Amino acid sequence: MSFTETGIPGLKIYEPTVHKDDRGYFFESYNANTFLADGIAIKFVQDNQAKSSYGVIRGLHYQLDPHAQTKLIRALSGTILDVAVDIRQGSPTFGKAFTIELSAENKKQLLVPQGFAHGYSVLTETAEVMYKCDSFYNKQSEGGLVYNDPSLHIDWKIPEDKAIVAERDANHPKLTDCVNNFIFKG
Repeated sequence: MSFTETGIPGLKIYEPTVHKDDRGYFFESYNANTFLADGIAIKFVQDNQAKSSYGVIRGLHYQLDPHAQTKLIRALSGTILDVAVDIRQGSPTFGKAFTIELSAENKKQLLVPQGFAHGYSVLTETAEVMYKCDSFYNKQSEGGLVYNDPSLHIDWKIPEDKAIVAERDANHPKLTDCVNNFIFKG
């Protein structure tokens, strides 16, 4: 099975089948039929890529409906700690954070559905991250949670004195004050 449940409805780990031989390796990083076989019908419309250095913490970001985004995240190089927080009103896991290390080595990907705040920290000297989105970027729909909200209990695996955080990310509201329009649909 390519998908593993995380214990949070809709949030899944995708592990592609990797074919290795003496030349190297090959794998399908995304195949719509593989996703459909697991009941996941997503039309991705935008790919984003970022390179960051050790200690960078990006997030926690989301876009409001009707511009909410499902994301499929992976590390092309290096290792990141990927973080998703369920912010869907009425969800049995509302406010729960999920973390996973994604790396060029393990080739794991995280499927983050609409209704989650998302971010990551860079655990290696550098990391390149690529993620697919099912909705286009819309600046007016931007939202976020502050990365260090104590109620989320996130260990970013970066010492506080080494954390590199954008000013806007450091000024996002806590979960109790965040504005969003996500409703859990079961």
